[in-house]
Amino acid sequence: MMSFRSAIKPLMEPTLTRCMALASAVLLASCGGSDHTDTTVPDTIMQVMKKPAYSGATWTMQVVDLDSGHVIYDLDSGSQVFIASVRKLFSTANALDVIGAQHRLVTPVYKQGTVDANGTLTGNLVLVASGDLTMGGRANPDGTIALTAFDHNEANSVGNAQLTTPDPLAGYNALAAQVAASGIKTVNGDVVIDDRLFDAFDFRDEFNVTPILVNDDLVDVAFSASAQGALLPFVYRPQSAAFTVQSTLTTGAPTSDFAVVLNQAFPDEPLDCIGQATCVGEVSGTVPAGVPPALTGAYPLVQTFRITDPSTYARTVLIEALARAGVTVTAAPVKANPVASLPPQGSYSSAQRIAQLTAAPYAQDLRFVNKVSYNIGADITLMQYGLAKNGSRTMATALTTEQGELSSTFGISPDQYHFIDGSGGGDTTANAKAVITLLRAMRLKPDYATYVDTLPVLGVDGSLTTVTGFEADPTLAGAKGRVYAKTGTYGGLSNTTPPVPLLKSQALAGYIDAKSGRRLAFFLTVNNVPFVGLETILDAFQDEGEIAAQIWKLQ
Repeated sequence: MMSFRSAIKPLMEPTLTRCMALASAVLLASCGGSDHTDTTVPDTIMQVMKKPAYSGATWTMQVVDLDSGHVIYDLDSGSQVFIASVRKLFSTANALDVIGAQHRLVTPVYKQGTVDANGTLTGNLVLVASGDLTMGGRANPDGTIALTAFDHNEANSVGNAQLTTPDPLAGYNALAAQVAASGIKTVNGDVVIDDRLFDAFDFRDEFNVTPILVNDDLVDVAFSASAQGALLPFVYRPQSAAFTVQSTLTTGAPTSDFAVVLNQAFPDEPLDCIGQATCVGEVSGTVPAGVPPALTGAYPLVQTFRITDPSTYARTVLIEALARAGVTVTAAPVKANPVASLPPQGSYSSAQRIAQLTAAPYAQDLRFVNKVSYNIGADITLMQYGLAKNGSRTMATALTTEQGELSSTFGISPDQYHFIDGSGGGDTTANAKAVITLLRAMRLKPDYATYVDTLPVLGVDGSLTTVTGFEADPTLAGAKGRVYAKTGTYGGLSNTTPPVPLLKSQALAGYIDAKSGRRLAFFLTVNNVPFVGLETILDAFQDEGEIAAQIWKLQ
């Protein structure tokens, strides 16, 4: 989503492409489409783009017929622009193509040592992380991954979130139950997380991502409303001795501001106490009486703490799950993950395996990544792709591998994009042509239908759930449920003196099942919009939703 941490220079190459091959036009006409060569953007769409809020901003758009490639509308499709999380279209496409929709990640637990007649393991238990994004913590009864309209991964950025229903520790509890069922009652040794699947990488100056996760590496704090002058009641999850929460957040006067302060402000003040005997997150500040939180318009108010040492945190969580299952571990539950005691990587034998957690089909992970724009998940997806493709273990080598794939498989030149991670962080750019080329190529892949299903649907789910303003026009209402597209939001500072906040990019790209019956591929973004608050983002969301609906109607 957005970050206002550093000023960045826009990377723009102002070119304009407004032509198409005559053969494409003839082919389209033979399929029942228009054979016109005018790719000018219609006035109904330009009226949205010319709103006063976008004065000085730059719009880019391309719309093509998915099958023929016929260009319908074009506005600066050759310009390199900020695309933010639209970048996830690339990382999830490559992973889906190489790994496959039905692949299931398996996270095993191994015993090291012997178990005596009393059920005592003299040795260690080792959980080998697989990069499972949810570890059973979002599992619905039907096996799908639970999502909400406002995901907790962006709670602190946008002011609130909706929490999913499943127990975020469900997978760890399941593993612990299997260990107990194997006959182990006591671990006279330690519990270790083997997090060597890939090299840990820095995530946006917050922490180093490893292949083990608990609740998306977050602790959720949910506050209920209180009377003026009173502390807000709260609960937090997961509950663990590894990290606890205290709060002095108080309801102030109706005219007071929402001023919620967490003692964790990246990148200057990371909360790095995970693994210490007392690790506490503190919440302070005030909220106005009688004023509901942002986005949801109702309590609870959700804020999150980042777990900055995932492996150490997961170790404690697993030991606590073992205790609930009746298995005692003699080692201290709260301490640094003892990686020095791990055996050589890949040396585990099947005879040592005593538990395993099997994830949902991989398509569900990709759906999670795209529907709610899960940044860490997209970065791990890129790593999983690199590992599956050629054993790439670092972010840099995975990006290099992807670059080769985009050139050889999709025909997308490296000069058409600039990717720095798998999720669309920072100065991520591309031109419309690169995005459209990817979208069109995916239609020929065996998992194309699955790929489309991973995308948010206009007015229905994911990050497009709340985009409903277009429905005020009865002629556009039919677009609901007909636009399948990835959103992208990126905030930053201008390169002026003094710098000012900007919505550097609000982007939208994917597929439209047009009113005419044709399926279209489209790319749309606005760069460098003056930022006046959360409403800037929300208004841009609605306006791009309206433009998508106009495309649906006109084509």
